[in-house]
Amino acid sequence: MVCGLPLYEYDHILDWAAIHQHDPNQITLLCDQHHREKTSGLLPIADVREANAAPANRKTGVSAPYSLHYQGDSCEAVMGSNRASASTQGDFVALMVDGFPLIGFRFEDGHYLLNICLFDEANQLVLRIADNELTYATHPWDLEMVGRRLIIRSALAQVFIDIRFEPPNLVYFDRGRLLFNGVEIIIRPEFFFLVNTSSLFQGNSCVGSVVAFNIGSDPRNLSCAFRFPGIPRYGVDRAAILRSARNKLSAENAGGLG
Repeated sequence: MVCGLPLYEYDHILDWAAIHQHDPNQITLLCDQHHREKTSGLLPIADVREANAAPANRKTGVSAPYSLHYQGDSCEAVMGSNRASASTQGDFVALMVDGFPLIGFRFEDGHYLLNICLFDEANQLVLRIADNELTYATHPWDLEMVGRRLIIRSALAQVFIDIRFEPPNLVYFDRGRLLFNGVEIIIRPEFFFLVNTSSLFQGNSCVGSVVAFNIGSDPRNLSCAFRFPGIPRYGVDRAAILRSARNKLSAENAGGLG
């Protein structure tokens, strides 16, 4: 509430020792530093109440930046059961749409730095990681970051994206939807599904290419493992495609396509 960092702890505005109850109106979110400052009396309760009424992120529309610790001369992104990796070969993109890198790594001074841009259906930026620096927008319904796992929900019980960070060189996309310019990708632990073309990918390993999955137009014609240059966009019958996909998969493997 005070600084807007995405890593936070729950805090009783009035100390638990004094009230002995969990009143939601008396619970706020503080980063570790501000939590310790409040506990020690360095951060006045009046300041906490003021921040609780007008959280830092609500004022700016985005979170404060948080630095992730990605480094080293190799990198890997796992999307469902598909792995895309690179080693000392320069910039690497795991997923590109219309020439825009959604998931990738930038190689600088012998180290790979994580870069991710996630959008909603209206092409509004939801989450951005620029050279390891993470920020998120405040318009999604809910964002939860526990340990190395980040979950963004678009509504109650509706996971928009579920990411696991494994520094120094690995990131997992376990579940969710990737959206950009009318392209939709559904990810489950077992697969990566391109809705526009009803293409299902399971257990692939992409090594050595500049781009792993290259979807849509690419003026630079970068080398890639999988290319989809001309795909249908907003006019596709999403419901019909998903019904067809369910028929291709066993009920266990489908994992709730939708």
